[in-house]
Amino acid sequence: MDYDGIFSNAIAGIKDEGRYRVFMDIERKNGDFPSAIWHTEAGEKEIVVWCSNDYLGMGQHPDVIKSMKDAIDKVGTGSGGTRNISGTHHYHVMLEEELADLHDKEAALLFTSGYNSNEASISTIAKLLPGCIIYSDKLNHASMINGVLGGKCEKRIFRHNDVEHLEQLLSNDDPKKPKIILFESVYSMDGDFAPIQEFCDLADKYNCMTYMDEVHAVGMYGPRGGGVAEELGLMDRVDIIEGTLGKAFGLMGGYITASKNIVDCVRSFAAGFIFTTSLSPTITAGALASVRHLKNSTIEREVHQERAATLKTKMREAGLPVMPSNSHIVPLLVGDPIICKQVSDMLLNEYGIYVQPINYPTVPRGTERLRFAPNPLHNDDMMEHLVTSLKAVWLKLKIDK
Repeated sequence: MDYDGIFSNAIAGIKDEGRYRVFMDIERKNGDFPSAIWHTEAGEKEIVVWCSNDYLGMGQHPDVIKSMKDAIDKVGTGSGGTRNISGTHHYHVMLEEELADLHDKEAALLFTSGYNSNEASISTIAKLLPGCIIYSDKLNHASMINGVLGGKCEKRIFRHNDVEHLEQLLSNDDPKKPKIILFESVYSMDGDFAPIQEFCDLADKYNCMTYMDEVHAVGMYGPRGGGVAEELGLMDRVDIIEGTLGKAFGLMGGYITASKNIVDCVRSFAAGFIFTTSLSPTITAGALASVRHLKNSTIEREVHQERAATLKTKMREAGLPVMPSNSHIVPLLVGDPIICKQVSDMLLNEYGIYVQPINYPTVPRGTERLRFAPNPLHNDDMMEHLVTSLKAVWLKLKIDK
């Protein structure tokens, strides 16, 4: 058996399709975000990052950095183990209390990533509900899909954001069976919002639980950064809200917030939580500072929304194919994986602009795109340079979209 040949052929296959992923070796410049240094074999090159999920630049906020440095001086670096053995630190407790308060829930639970929080929580909750049926939006994140698979229960996939299709599926099932509706508040590749109120109305009508992923919204929407549900006044209608510390809050880690009993069940039964070394207290301290800051400061959110709207306007005026998006996400349609990679490479090599191509399976085939994430620190000069560079690349490659 030629084991290595099998792996080599698998890689060759995705290279032939134009969707082989190349990791860029970059070094962010503290105090000068979104500028960064790109390390290449030919040497170093200064670039501007346009695809970071550090949406508000909180990863370099002075309060966050100071809190992390203070935590290192106080407690050291690593957590020392799993939460069950030796890895629960006071920073974890304080952050969970802060997150529960952010979402107006009884309790919260920290995970090492947003992926882990979704996968572990969904699978655990599904297993605890006898005969559970899960109704999952077609465009839900891979972590949610794997959580459903891990729950080993019946599942129904409804068309993206399609309230009527969801109700049709709900009405066809046994009303006595426990049910969970899974959806995201903001879908990160298209930048559209879920009809949260309508989903909650269906949950009430058909006696379902609701589980909402707010990872691309926490910190960025609502008066205190509680997400889209806070902005719409719907937090009390969503049973479980999942979020991340790795995007708007600028660190890493994930969490769920819910009732005490739900959180305690996930804490007690989820293997993805029980057997994983907990977040470093240093990281947790930084996240705590970030959450507290964004609860009290709205300027980052206000500027961020203005920057996203401005970039969309500039791209449309330049005749570039901006995909419809009501959120902070700015997707630019290319429609071909090979051309998408060529555009990305040209922007980086010739114009110092870093934006990764988004290809299948992240998005459907034929909808390959560049996904821009402007933040409060992308100034007008950077935007003008970006739009001018995009127009030049579109012309050079004769892209007709």
